Amino acid sequence: MTSLLWILLATFAIAALSLTGTLFIFLKGRHLSKFLLTLVALSAGVMLGNVAFHLLPETFELAGEGKIDAFVAMLLFVISFVLSFLFERLFVWHHCHSAAHQGETDPTFHCQTPVKGYAQLVLASDAIHNFIDGLILAAAFTLSPSLGFATTAAIALHEVPQELGDFAVLVHGGYKKLRALVLNFFSASTVILGGLVGFYLTSSADLAVPILIPLAAGSFLYIAASDLLPELKHEENRKQTLLHAAVFLLGIALMAVTGLLE
Repeated sequence: MTSLLWILLATFAIAALSLTGTLFIFLKGRHLSKFLLTLVALSAGVMLGNVAFHLLPETFELAGEGKIDAFVAMLLFVISFVLSFLFERLFVWHHCHSAAHQGETDPTFHCQTPVKGYAQLVLASDAIHNFIDGLILAAAFTLSPSLGFATTAAIALHEVPQELGDFAVLVHGGYKKLRALVLNFFSASTVILGGLVGFYLTSSADLAVPILIPLAAGSFLYIAASDLLPELKHEENRKQTLLHAAVFLLGIALMAVTGLLE
């Protein structure tokens, strides 16, 4: 079997993991709300762990190999963090008048959409992240099938909790469940594009990865710290709070373990 066929099979399988949200699509009411916040906690942990144990170490490794200057890499990381903040602020400004946040009752001030800015950020950031995964898979299978299989397994291990969390974040952020599932799948499908680009344009992929990884890291850190963790701070039930904390730590631990396996 050619490396291109292995790349396509692996990337399609990784993209299909985004459909794990179907496990929760039929839940309604209070049951759904409880699961959503728990999965939001998982997503926050996975994103933070992804930055700490996957993306930044990979960035430092690439800098050590001379593929990108360390200062430039950290600059891209910070720029991504700042742009994520600006994107979210502009999204809110565009869709919601400021008085809605001040509790004013003027009917001219209202939010035009229930979708929150961080839900858009999750889709954009995950699309970049999955594109990078596709590039990495293409490089692995080009070198050898065994390395490709091992890389696919490592990516799948951290994709399952992340895709579950992403689905929860999209629904919690205002999307209908079916729409969240479809959008999450399209966002995940960039792994297929990344695989094709990596196979046909190896030199371009080598140039793109060192730039894209710190960009993804900055965006994930912003989403986890600025949007997801604050969502959990409103929980007043002690048992639920402890559950969210445990699941948050579990998400970090999963990324640490998969980082060691890579």
